[in-house]
Amino acid sequence: MQIIAHDPTRFEDLPDYPFAENWLTIDLGDGLTARMHYLDEGPKDAPPLLLFHGEPSWSYLYRKMIPLLVAAGFRCLAPDLIGFGKSDKPDAQEYYTYARHVDWLKQWRNAVVPDLAGLFCQDWGGLLGLRIVGQEPERFAFVVASNTFLPTGGGKASEGFLAWREFARSSPEFRIGGIMHRGCQSGLSPEEIAAYDAPFPDEPSKAGARAFPQLVPIEDDKEGVADNIAAWEGLAGFDKPFLTLFGEDDPVLGRAAPLLTGRIKGAAGQPHAMLPRCGHFSQEDHPEALSQGVIETARKAGFLP
Repeated sequence: MQIIAHDPTRFEDLPDYPFAENWLTIDLGDGLTARMHYLDEGPKDAPPLLLFHGEPSWSYLYRKMIPLLVAAGFRCLAPDLIGFGKSDKPDAQEYYTYARHVDWLKQWRNAVVPDLAGLFCQDWGGLLGLRIVGQEPERFAFVVASNTFLPTGGGKASEGFLAWREFARSSPEFRIGGIMHRGCQSGLSPEEIAAYDAPFPDEPSKAGARAFPQLVPIEDDKEGVADNIAAWEGLAGFDKPFLTLFGEDDPVLGRAAPLLTGRIKGAAGQPHAMLPRCGHFSQEDHPEALSQGVIETARKAGFLP
């Protein structure tokens, strides 16, 4: 297996992405290391907000939200998961596991944001982030979740997800920018599509992107079911504000909000919403509504003045 390093020439002149680079070396295990890239915007002493992306995106997904959130008083921290964005990429699909992704993200969080933080998560950002919330609820001031869930087997999945999983597994062409474009109701410009393609110059670099859908623990025999069941004990008892803002037009996870709001203590009485004309990548379609939801939830939690 090879580790594909960041190629800065592929990220020149990205539209609306003027953010400084930050790097942390992650212990991948097996004697291997990788560099994880992340954004760190806003005053270092401001309330920290973690922004977790999913599949097959990267921190570019938060370019519209970060200025709004920094203006509201947050310190915004958005990592590129290993295998995505500017972070290094193991080129073997089998190397990516749910447990490893959790461990790598925890390493980053413990090094960069060891104290209390808020969380916004979407897609696999939730499968990772919500598990961590369940394991360490005392480290989170509030949570806003969009188009995500924390599955525990049972074999139930939407037709949209099953089709997506098969496409990621078997499609001879896996064009990331086009996938992102089709997952938005507002659409993307050619330059934005190219920005989502930038991290993936060839098929080996897409190993993590192809692997993620196969790792979702829908079936009972999937790795991660037991860990998620255990995490749900802490997540269900999370009594700080928990808001869901899901997309009406997301065929994969758009109907999953009740799986969270019906079980998490802190979700009771919150102004949950289904966003109109909103696809899977809600950060592209409704950055203002999502940002406002984060701001209001943080104020309700007493985390933001």
